[in-house]
Amino acid sequence: MPTRFIDTHCHLDAPEFDADRAAMRERAAAGGVMLCVLPAVAAFNFDTVRELAHAQGDAYALGIHPLCAGTATDADLATLDAALAEHRHDPRLVAMGEIGLDYFVQGLEPGRQERIFEAQLRLARKYELPVLLHVRRSVDQVLRALRVAGGGRPWHGIAHAFNGSEQQAQACIDLGLLLGFGGALTFERALRLRRLAAGVPLSAIVMETDAPDIPPHWLYTTQAERSDGQAQGRNEPGELPRIAQVVAQLRGLPLQAVAKASTHNAVAALPRLAGLLGAWEE
Repeated sequence: MPTRFIDTHCHLDAPEFDADRAAMRERAAAGGVMLCVLPAVAAFNFDTVRELAHAQGDAYALGIHPLCAGTATDADLATLDAALAEHRHDPRLVAMGEIGLDYFVQGLEPGRQERIFEAQLRLARKYELPVLLHVRRSVDQVLRALRVAGGGRPWHGIAHAFNGSEQQAQACIDLGLLLGFGGALTFERALRLRRLAAGVPLSAIVMETDAPDIPPHWLYTTQAERSDGQAQGRNEPGELPRIAQVVAQLRGLPLQAVAKASTHNAVAALPRLAGLLGAWEE
C-alpha cells in the first residue's frame, strides 16, 4: 500500500510560499501528502484560505488566531459568523481554526484573548464544526473553556502543536481531542515531547507541519548560523513523511503504521475529510 498522510495544520497562504506554491504542493503530493488543512488566522485571510484550498484540492478552517485577538473586534466576529453561515455546506470547510489561547507571547491581553476564544467556541457549536486549537502555555485554560462552552459534551478537534504534560494530554483525549505532532519532536533535546509521541495511544496522534513554521531539526539553523549567513530552511508539507518517520522510530513501528493510523485519526477528528479523501483517491 502507498504511504499516505494528511497534514492537519499548515499555513500555505503564507508569503514564504508565494514564489513556488504550486511546486511546493506538488512535492508534498509526490511524497504522499494527499490532503492539507489550511487554517485561517483573521478575517483578512478567510477568503484566501478558502480559495487556495479549492484551487489545490485541500481543506480549510476559519477562525481568529489568539495572536490576532488583540486587534479583533466584534465586527470581525460578525464577519466570521457570516462566513461560516455562507460556507457551512462547503465540504472543504472542515473546522473552526486556528483558535485558542497563547500565554507565551508577551504583550497579549489574556482577557481579550479569552473573550474572542469563547465567542468562537459558541460559533463552533452553532455550526457543528470541530476545532483546531492553539494551546501554547494554555492547555488547562483552553480545556476549561471547552468544558464550559460544550456543556459537558465532548468535542471533535485537534490540540495543535501539543507540548503539554502527560496529564494534560490525557485530559485532551478525555474531552475528545486528538494531539497534533510536528517538527518540534524531531529535536533530540525535546525529551518530554518525544516521550509523549512515544507513549500516548496511537489513536490520539495526528501529524502536522505548521508550515512554514516549526521546522524540523534538519531545516533549523541557530542564531549564530543565521548571523553567518546560513539561511533557515523553510518548512513545508513535503517534510511530513520524514517527521512521521521519527514518530515511527520512537514507537518502534513501521512508517506505514503511523501513516495509516494518523490518517484514520485525522478523519475521526475532522469528519468532513472523509469525503475529500474519496475524491483524492479517485
